[in-house]
Formats: sequence, C-alpha cells, structure tokens
Amino acid sequence: MFEVFSDIFACRENALSRVDPRPKLIIALSLILTVIVSQGVLLPAGVAAVCVGTMLALRVPPRLVLLRLSPPLGIVVVLVVLKAFLTPGRRLVLLTLFGYDFNATVEGITQGLLLGSRVLGAVSVVLLLSTVTPAYKVFAGLRWFRVPEVWVEIAFLVYRYVFVLLEQASDVQAAQRVRLGYSSIGRSLSSMGILAGTVMAQSMEQALRTHEAMMIRGYQGRYPFGPLPAMKTIDQALAVVAPCLVAAAYLLAEWWPR
Repeated sequence: MFEVFSDIFACRENALSRVDPRPKLIIALSLILTVIVSQGVLLPAGVAAVCVGTMLALRVPPRLVLLRLSPPLGIVVVLVVLKAFLTPGRRLVLLTLFGYDFNATVEGITQGLLLGSRVLGAVSVVLLLSTVTPAYKVFAGLRWFRVPEVWVEIAFLVYRYVFVLLEQASDVQAAQRVRLGYSSIGRSLSSMGILAGTVMAQSMEQALRTHEAMMIRGYQGRYPFGPLPAMKTIDQALAVVAPCLVAAAYLLAEWWPR
C-alpha cells in the first residue's frame, strides 16, 4: 500500500527530475486540458501510452505502475458499461437479466471509450508528474503560480499525514488478520467497517494534535514557503516550446482529415 503513494522514485536523479518544477507543471496542465477537450480517443490514448512508457523507461516497476493505474482503470470499466447500456442508439448486444432487456449500443460504447481514454490520459499525466517531481517541489511551484495559500497548505498537510494514517490502518489490519478477522466474508465486512471507523477516529485525533503542535510553534494562519531559484534558460524554453508542441499535436489529432 505504501509503495502506491510513495514518491521515492521522484527523488531519483534522472533527466526529468532535474527539470524545474514550473515548466513541468505548465506541460502537465496543457496535456490535461488537451486530453479533456479532445473529441477523439487517439490523443488521450497516445498521451497515456507516452506517460506509461516514460515511467517504465525511468525503471519504475511495471507492477507499481499497474497498481497506480488500477483505480482509474476500474472507473473506465464502469464508464464504458454505463454508457453502453444507458445511451440510446444502434443495438450491438442484447443482455437479458432478471427478465429485463438491456441494450448495449454502438454510440454508448463509443462515448464510454472516449470518456475512459480521457480519464486514463489525465491520470497518467499526473502519475508521471508525481514520478519525476517530489511533492514539496510541486507545492512550491504552485505557490509561485499564485495558487491560493490555503489550497496549497491544505494539500501539503494532507500529503504529509496520509502516510501516518496509512501506517495506522496497516497496523490495525495486521492485528485483525492475526485474529482471523478476514477468515470469512461476514467477518471481513465487519473488520473493514471497524478499520474504516478506526481510521476516521484517528484522523480526527491527528488533526487536533497537529493543530496544537502548529499553534505551539507560532503558526499564525500562514505556512511559509521558501522561494524557488530563478529558472534556467533551457527550462524557460521548455515552458514555451512544450505547450506549443502539445497544441500542435492536438490540432493534428483533431483536425487531420479522416
């Protein structure tokens, strides 16, 4: 579980991790916007393939990449199924369940694949960004772009304490397994409910302890962030050229005669 959220690979030295976080944020935002407004599957699927291929080229374990992509893949499956059976159009498959007929249409599957490719493309961009940029640099870059301090501060604290809650949840789950808490379906559901309640209670207690600790250390409603160094010439050029290339790829994929 910890390896799914860990940014250990972002701390490794490689060509992408040495790039200033500000151009990387600009490129990531341009890619996400391009994926969202895309009207075809080709561009989002291509962005997802490039991002996944880059992570593999940076020697991120394929198992870890698959674990990080498994939640959005589940969302994609749900979107395709719902769109297939809820969108009117030309019938492709007829499914009879409990005496009711459900039609899967061509238009529904097409729309579902489009939405699914957008989800995978956008999530892949975020995953690649988190793989080549440590979290503190991302937060510093957001502050440089004048993102409201409150948003950045909340995101910083959430990122900091999610690992604490994960460790507590792991300890509780290990104790439940030792006591055969997952030996049957009924006991598993009961144990999962207890685990969720325990984590919620621990999160409230952790929030109170964190607030008290910050007040003792002189917190006055503003978390200080250190200034970022001046961008190098190559980073400035990258911040300008890369979005232009993304826009050109969008125009080529969307307006190229089919």
